[in-house]
Amino acid sequence: MPNDFYFPAVALGLKDSDIVKDFMTKTVNTTVEFKFQITVPDLKPAPQVAFFSARGPYRITPGLLKPDVVAPGLNVLAAWMPNREAAVARSDNLVSDYVLLSGTSMSSPHIVGVAALLRMVHPDWSVAAICSALMTTAYTKDNTSGPILDMTAGEAGTPLDYGSGNIDPNRAMDPKLIYDLGVQDYIDFVCSLNYTQEQVRFITRRSNYTCTTSNFDINYPSFMVILLYKFSSQTFKRVLTNVQDLPTVYHAVVEAAIEMNVTVEPQVLSFGPKGSIQAFTLRVDVDLRDMKPKIGYLGNYGHLSWVDEEPRHVVRSPIVSAFGP
Repeated sequence: MPNDFYFPAVALGLKDSDIVKDFMTKTVNTTVEFKFQITVPDLKPAPQVAFFSARGPYRITPGLLKPDVVAPGLNVLAAWMPNREAAVARSDNLVSDYVLLSGTSMSSPHIVGVAALLRMVHPDWSVAAICSALMTTAYTKDNTSGPILDMTAGEAGTPLDYGSGNIDPNRAMDPKLIYDLGVQDYIDFVCSLNYTQEQVRFITRRSNYTCTTSNFDINYPSFMVILLYKFSSQTFKRVLTNVQDLPTVYHAVVEAAIEMNVTVEPQVLSFGPKGSIQAFTLRVDVDLRDMKPKIGYLGNYGHLSWVDEEPRHVVRSPIVSAFGP
């Protein structure tokens, strides 16, 4: 029996279909009522990373962890263009006002909608601030309290599958701290990608840009180490902005695989009132020299969490090491 439908439909097994056909041939002027199944809220385990979801490392910029986050995108019932083919049954084109669709085109509206809500709550936030709020508040546990699963392997996923995790709109409204970016930060990043002057001008829409301060280590809410050898080391510089109304103190908490040595300086950040900033550096040393070879090895991962003492807010970022694509 098929399990993928692209428009509202009813599927019958062989036994039930024989009963229906017998009824239709023996009964005149019958009517049929369809009762569509309501949303099932307690499906477990959920969420999961769909088999078609793109994985990292990102080929264009491997040193920037992708995906950022994940959102619902599998078999989403969505509005469809009227009078446009939704499916084909033999030689007939079937139309519908709604179809079931999957992919980035379904998950991205969820992200955009949540981002629009965040802009309403925080009209002064930049795009980077909204992105940071979504990433640092995302969750990586499913509704059974286990790790989010990768549907392809049926095993626990990694940040190369889901980035920072599945978005949590309510928590994103109050992220406490954000990794912010300005226009020049983006220009510096684009300049570091070895584009031509004409390409940089086209991307930035500016003719008076300068690449004197090009910087690949953009102030992003994640940390990605591309492994070139069995021992690799990289230092990241980041700046956090306090978006709370009151001064606050946060402590660094690191979770990492045994092959990763992660150090953070300073380990305590003291923020003044709303808008105050604090900088820190994070160094990652990855040593695979004693590791037994693994088939399909992609890398290790961990997390950096900035945690306050009361009532224990957590600002979380993934730390990932992997061989380049």
